Amino acid sequence: MRRTIRFLLGEETREIESSDPTATLLDWLRADARLTGTKEGCAEGDCGACTVAIGRLSGGRLRYEAINSCIRLLATIDGCHVVTIEHLKRSDGSLHPVQQAMAAHHGSQCGFCTPGIVMSLYALWLNEERPDETRIEDALAGNLCRCTGYQPIIAAARGISDFGRRREDPLIANADAIAARLKTLRDEETLLVEQEERRLIAPATVNALADAVVKEPRATMLAGGTDVGLWVTKEMRDIAPVIYLGRVEALKRVEDRGDALIFGAGANHIDVRKALATIHPQLDELMRRFGGEQIRNAGTIGGNIANGSPIGDLPPALIALGATIMLRRGAGRRVIPLEQFFIAYRKQDRRAGEFIETITVPKPPPDALIHVSKVSKRFDEDISSVCGAFLLRRGPDGLVAEARLAFGGMAATPKRAANAETILKGKPWSEESVALAIGCLAVDFKPLDDMRASARYRATVAGNLLRRFLMETTDAAIATRVAGLMRADAPRAAHG
Repeated sequence: MRRTIRFLLGEETREIESSDPTATLLDWLRADARLTGTKEGCAEGDCGACTVAIGRLSGGRLRYEAINSCIRLLATIDGCHVVTIEHLKRSDGSLHPVQQAMAAHHGSQCGFCTPGIVMSLYALWLNEERPDETRIEDALAGNLCRCTGYQPIIAAARGISDFGRRREDPLIANADAIAARLKTLRDEETLLVEQEERRLIAPATVNALADAVVKEPRATMLAGGTDVGLWVTKEMRDIAPVIYLGRVEALKRVEDRGDALIFGAGANHIDVRKALATIHPQLDELMRRFGGEQIRNAGTIGGNIANGSPIGDLPPALIALGATIMLRRGAGRRVIPLEQFFIAYRKQDRRAGEFIETITVPKPPPDALIHVSKVSKRFDEDISSVCGAFLLRRGPDGLVAEARLAFGGMAATPKRAANAETILKGKPWSEESVALAIGCLAVDFKPLDDMRASARYRATVAGNLLRRFLMETTDAAIATRVAGLMRADAPRAAHG
């Protein structure tokens, strides 16, 4: 067992002992490292002022991602490379190309948000030298600017390479050396961070994780921290003891088995999105709207499921596809359909000492009709009012043989519309049949009035999503989506 957090900070190796196990990376950067360029705005992962770049080894390759340091616990960057705005200046003290582009295109006014914007664009530039405007907007969706407006910032993003060549950037030029240094920091020892009676346990193997969860059945399970981080920063909740899953490489796997996709519970949303996009472009569109890119870089598929939120966007889509999850306790495992995992509001079928190990998503047959919609007040960085995900198959006679209609935001859990499904089976896929199914939604769901939407609004939207499904699968000429969202290389929807 190791008791020291080890990571690279710029060019330095840092080792930290006796840290508060729930201290955030942002607080440590500002108070301890005295790197105050990184700002605190919202302290909940929305505004992006706290954005830093994190380098980590993934499949043996060095990978840099923008993350929100305000909700990222310091202990979770063990074995990583942390890069802040201070590390971008050149050895002679001159500006980095990203900073030069922002200045040349007048992309900053008050400057409070600028360090986070620069770091988001830097992480994008490290991975894509000439991103198009859609990718730039994706990368900036998690950064809010109240002064400048985004066009100068987008212009700066387009022009970064006019001020310097990407291959000359120190992180790219020295990638092999940085990767070698990170490899020396990796081990299979369990990391234990303690202060007084509070502790964080970070196993490095799945077996060690299974042992830890059995020994600490009431511990807070921490993956990406995109929700748990707010328990610390907003609710001031003491979440210790904490078991952190992010050091277990086996949980990050994404495997295409041919007939199904297998995800480790620790696979992040960026990797999950790439895999699910091969099933249907609307899954790609759905996951593009999971928070900002910083949230997608940190959040995990297992965390999204285990959170159990009735307005989580991924569970309805996975339920419609017939996903199953494998729960592990010690050496024992059990597999259940994902829809059975959700019992009541924030209550799941996860027994003491269990954790989600893998998620299996069957690939639908080529003749399946699929639909996924997210409806929210804002397009980016907003939680759903209603999320609908549907899969339908017709038999040789053209009649509906199978219907799986899953909704989020309509009940205390993500849930299928059982009565609507039943009414569709054996009928033609038509306006008349859909009208009958919509009539059944009032039996399947009793949605609530809350700050996101009224019950009446939710019921109306749910029915309209079924109509949209029919339109999209019977008349390809009808435009029902915001232009420019679908990736050009993503598979298109099947039409009947």
